[in-house]
Amino acid sequence: MKRGNFQPLVLHQDRFFDSDPSIRNVARALYDETRELPLICPHGHVDPALLHENAPFPEPTALLITPDHYIFRMLYSRGVSMESLGIPTRDGTAVERDPRSIWQRFADNYYLFRGTPTGVWLDHELYDLFEVRVKLDGGSALVVYDQIAERLASPEFRPRALFDRFNIEVLATTDKATDSLSHHRALRESGWGGRVVPTFRPDALLRVASAHWRDELAELSKACGRTIDTFESFLGALAERRLYFKSLGGAATDHAVVEPYTTRLLPHELDAIFARAANRSATEEDQRLFEAHMLMEMARLSTEDGLVMQLHPGALRDHNHAVHARFGMDMGADIPVATEYTRNLSALLNAYGNDPRLTLVLFTLDETTYARELAPLGGHYPAVRLGPPWWFNDSIEGMTRFRQQVTETASIYNTAGFNDDTRAFCSIPARHDLARRVDANWLAGLVARHVVDLDDARAMARALAYELARDTYRFGTAARYSPPADARVAGARR
Repeated sequence: MKRGNFQPLVLHQDRFFDSDPSIRNVARALYDETRELPLICPHGHVDPALLHENAPFPEPTALLITPDHYIFRMLYSRGVSMESLGIPTRDGTAVERDPRSIWQRFADNYYLFRGTPTGVWLDHELYDLFEVRVKLDGGSALVVYDQIAERLASPEFRPRALFDRFNIEVLATTDKATDSLSHHRALRESGWGGRVVPTFRPDALLRVASAHWRDELAELSKACGRTIDTFESFLGALAERRLYFKSLGGAATDHAVVEPYTTRLLPHELDAIFARAANRSATEEDQRLFEAHMLMEMARLSTEDGLVMQLHPGALRDHNHAVHARFGMDMGADIPVATEYTRNLSALLNAYGNDPRLTLVLFTLDETTYARELAPLGGHYPAVRLGPPWWFNDSIEGMTRFRQQVTETASIYNTAGFNDDTRAFCSIPARHDLARRVDANWLAGLVARHVVDLDDARAMARALAYELARDTYRFGTAARYSPPADARVAGARR
C-alpha cells in the first residue's frame, strides 16, 4: 500500500491494558498465555452457506458495511441516510449502488467510531486481517478499499481458509426451527474438517399473535411431513425438530423474548390459545402467556435431549417505526428495556433449575440486574450459567463492569465464557481478542491487589478464554454425523 501522507494505523501491543505497570505487566503475561487458544464460538449468526459454498467474499462494502447494523445505525444517528449506504428498501425504491461511493461515505464518517467497540473491531480487522497500515478516513478511503478488494480475491481469503486461519474449533450458527439445515448436512458430508453446528431457534413459532404465525406453522408442518392442528401435535413437532438439529451437531437452543416471563398453563388454556392463533385472533396477552409456557416446555425438553437453553430477553425490536416500514426488521433500531429475572423465572427455575440435566444460559441488556439478580441466581441454581455481556454491553467497559459485579457472588465458573454473537464472519478474531485482553487486564488487577495469586489468575484466564464456553456447551468431543432417524417424537404434555 502506498502510504502517501496518510496517518499510520498502529495497534499498540498493550492496548486496553491498565496504565499502571504493576497491572499492565501481569495483564500482558496473562494475555500472552491465552491469545493463541482456539476460538469457541457457541452463539452467533454467521450464515452456514458461507462455509458450505466457500465462494470468494464480495467486495469490501458488501462484506463490511451493508450487512452490519452496528455500522449503519451509528451513521444513521448522525444523519447519514440508509439509502446512501445501499441498504435495500422493502418497496424496492432506488438506493446507492456504487460500492466505492458507499465506502467513501463510510470512511468520511469513520471518526464516529472512535472509542467504540465497533471501531476497535474494525481497526483490528483492517490491520491484522487485511494488513492495512494507514488510518481509514476520507483521504485514504479508496486506497484502503482497493487493498481489501485485492486481498478478498486471493484463495487465502476464502471462508474455509479463514476459518482455519482464525483457529476456530467450533462455530455455532442460529437457525429457524423449520430450517432444512441443508448447508449443515452438506458441510458434514463434504469431508471438510471444520466443525459448524446449528442452533435451534423457535421464536417465530411462539409468536402466536403475529400475522405471519400461520405461515410459520405451515413451514413446521412441511418440515415434519404431517398436519399440525393441535397444541399436542405442535409440541411434538418441536421436540422432533430439536432432535433433528442435535443429529447435525446442534448443542443449544436460543430464545429471544422481551420479558423472560415463565408460567405453566393448563391443557384447555393451551388448546384455546392455539385455536385462536389458527383463526388469526390471538391477542398480545395470548402470546405473552404462550411464550411463557413454551419456555417451560423448552426447559423440560432440554432435560431430555441435552440441548443447552439460551435466553436472550430485553430487546424491544424495531423501535423506529419509520425505519421498520421502509427497510424491514433488524435495522439497528432494537432498544433495550428494563428486565426482571427473579420473579419472571421463578416457575421455570423451581421446576427445572435444580435438575443437573439442564443448562440455562441467561443473557441481559440490563446491567442493573448483574449484581442484584443474575449473580445470585447463577450463584445458587445448578442449572444457571450467566452469558457474557451481550450486544450493547459487549464492550471494553461493559465487559469489565460484568466481571466486577458478577464474580464475587457467582464466581467466573458459573459464567458461560465468551461468544462473539456476530453476523460478520471476519470480525470473529477481533471480538475474541478484545475479550481476552479485557479479561486479562481485570485479572491482573486482582493479582495486583492480592485477591488471587498469579497461578490462580492464569487458570482463570484460560477458563474465560476457552474452557468455560467449551464446557458449558459440551463441545469437549466432536459429535460424529449420523442421519436423523425417521421416528417421530412424542411431545407429551407434562
